[in-house]
Amino acid sequence: MKTGIGAKVPRKEDARHLNGTAQFVGDIKMSHLWEAAYVRSPLAHAKIKSITKPEGFEDRVFSMADMVGLGPIAAQSTLPTYNQSNHWPLAKDKVRFVGECIVMCVAPTRAEAEDLAEAVIVDLEPLPVHVTVDTALAPNAEKLHDEWENNLFLTTQFDTDLTEIRKTAAVVVEREYSTARQCMAPMEGKGALAYWDGKADQLVIYTSTQVPHLIRTGLAECMGLDQGEVRVIAPDVGGGFGYKCVLQPEELTVGWAAKHLGRPIRWTEDRREHLTAGANTREHKYKMTAYADDTGRLLGVDADIWVDVGAYSVWPFTACLEAAQAGGNLPGPYDLGAYACRTYSVATNKPGFTPYRGVARPGVCFAMELTIDAIARAVGRDPLDVRRLNLVPGSKMPYTNITGKFYDTGDYPEAARQAAEMIDAKSFAKRKAEAASTGRHLGIGFSSFTEQSAHGTKVFASWGLALVPGYEQAMVKLAPTGSVEVKSGNQTTGQGLETTIAQVASDWLSLDISSIKVTMGDTGMTPYSTGAYASRGMVMAGGAVSKASEELARRIRVLGAHLLQCKAEETELKDGAVFRGAASVSLKQIAQAWYLRPDLLPDNIETTGMEVTEGYKPTIDTGVFTYATHAAVVEVDIETGKVDILDYVIFEDCGTRVNPLILDGQSYGGAAQGIGTALFEEVIYDSAGQPLTSTLADYILPGPAELPSFRLGHSESPSPYSRHGIKGVGEGAAIAPSGALVNAINDALTPFGAEINSIPATPHRILQAIFDARDAREMLEAAE
Repeated sequence: MKTGIGAKVPRKEDARHLNGTAQFVGDIKMSHLWEAAYVRSPLAHAKIKSITKPEGFEDRVFSMADMVGLGPIAAQSTLPTYNQSNHWPLAKDKVRFVGECIVMCVAPTRAEAEDLAEAVIVDLEPLPVHVTVDTALAPNAEKLHDEWENNLFLTTQFDTDLTEIRKTAAVVVEREYSTARQCMAPMEGKGALAYWDGKADQLVIYTSTQVPHLIRTGLAECMGLDQGEVRVIAPDVGGGFGYKCVLQPEELTVGWAAKHLGRPIRWTEDRREHLTAGANTREHKYKMTAYADDTGRLLGVDADIWVDVGAYSVWPFTACLEAAQAGGNLPGPYDLGAYACRTYSVATNKPGFTPYRGVARPGVCFAMELTIDAIARAVGRDPLDVRRLNLVPGSKMPYTNITGKFYDTGDYPEAARQAAEMIDAKSFAKRKAEAASTGRHLGIGFSSFTEQSAHGTKVFASWGLALVPGYEQAMVKLAPTGSVEVKSGNQTTGQGLETTIAQVASDWLSLDISSIKVTMGDTGMTPYSTGAYASRGMVMAGGAVSKASEELARRIRVLGAHLLQCKAEETELKDGAVFRGAASVSLKQIAQAWYLRPDLLPDNIETTGMEVTEGYKPTIDTGVFTYATHAAVVEVDIETGKVDILDYVIFEDCGTRVNPLILDGQSYGGAAQGIGTALFEEVIYDSAGQPLTSTLADYILPGPAELPSFRLGHSESPSPYSRHGIKGVGEGAAIAPSGALVNAINDALTPFGAEINSIPATPHRILQAIFDARDAREMLEAAE
């Protein structure tokens, strides 16, 4: 059975996960292991006046003053308006959000460590709190960071001249949109276990991370160690979604304590810690003006975007990645000729922002897709027709858009057409009318997007980051038994990467993936990689494995040709052997000749060996672009505000499909998260900055009862700029649901003149929109 590229094979990882033999940070057993717990700030903004440790336990309780040699997390950027924050692993002089670490306690068990934490007394002097961007940007607002002039991490601006368009546009649509703050909620929270290896003279840290090589760099910098003195190992990781691709304060303090105490120290995040102190994401505000002609053709867009990024800048991506991505990606898949956008990354008294699946694009897609539908209503046309009118057509590919995004291949209007056909949009008006006759309110909505995947050196450098991704590396080795070993510095967090990169190696080396062992995520064993983020795993790690496998296949044929007594160009590598006509030698025979019977080889044989390390990045550095259209049919109960998803289809194109089974799983999971963003998930704070959603009873995640039976359709437009035409798809399905669902809700609310422009579209917000529309209508009638 073929197990290479295109094969629909089960994940290699599943056996250990389903059999309970996987090993996460919390599963690791080690002698003399102690556990850590933290005293976390009960206030959102305060000065630390004093810290009193429980008597007799001073050697188990540590404040920042005790952690000599440990520096702050300081994410740097060269962008001119950037303000840098110093995030001390334990708060030094001030606390800036509820849940910030102040004191670390260690003990033989987590329960004992928590008891110690309860006994610590921290005296805090409250300061004014900023819970919204409006209060943070108000004149004379209390500054979170005293050395700053204001509460802005960064402002950016993109301008083209809209003067003439403002004068001539037949249609002007103005809207304000907002997206709620969210938590990532991976199945496994953060976790780290550190010990000092005296033999290797190394600090070894097992940590639940997507980016082990990056974390090694950050740990070394903050701890004042040479990188050779740090080894980072990512064991099994139970979900990441961006939450685990930044340096965590707990990783630093666990590492410091392990080195200081000479014993292993572990901390694992509980769910309350995650919901209150874990990094947040998604909170945007938009003010948009769109200009169009009388057919609905977009002429220009003018936008302001405010992103509430919390108290600190995360390392290495800074607090400004979200706004930079928002400004650059707002035009989306549309053929837009004029564009102006200003973004503001605002510091508030909340946990810092990390990248989250889709990074800014769920917000900008929501804003742009609702604007497209608003234009359609203004010109009296079907939103699907207006959407297809404005999408970049296949005839224009490759296409460089207004913000410099280079769209490599595809046909965006065709994806919208296919999604409409799958959901039977032509018959929907009839279905809607029939439902209305029985008092039911149906709506249909569409949402189109592009996903910039595997964007690299030039893109990250343009954001001013101090640490920029370059060539991805991989090692591929023919083992003495004839099996193959693949080593990648990237990391699997549930996305099936062990399987798909094995499939790439299988394609070149003609071995079943069961004979290909993949090792990932250990800085002591794998080549350098900046890790798993930005939908880069399959494009970058897969590309590097492909390049190394291609070279290994060449070397195998050279050795096989010698054993067959012919020239290499006369041979073929297939079915786990090198053939010349009917004669063959197996990979096992070739490997044994190289490793165990070199007497069978001539003295002038190539000495490069059966182990290949190669570096790779696509031939363009701006990323390869997946795209899709989502379509949804919903029913809205106007008495309760409840939304039922009656049908949901996704038509997507991610270039060559390496493993259709895994691709479908990525789409299901991403769409489920997107539905959470659209309808359910919201981190809520009171005016004092206290989180009100500190349990899963308050922070609502969608479950099986809330999710539809997704229907998927695919096309393939391979990228000419990546190996095998592969494009990344890890984030895509999470981007579009808010646009599709809220457009469908607004379609259902059309008879009431109501419109939802904020997510999540909860029953409360839907009912409020209906009541507001009714009140406005009654006021207008009274005035007449």
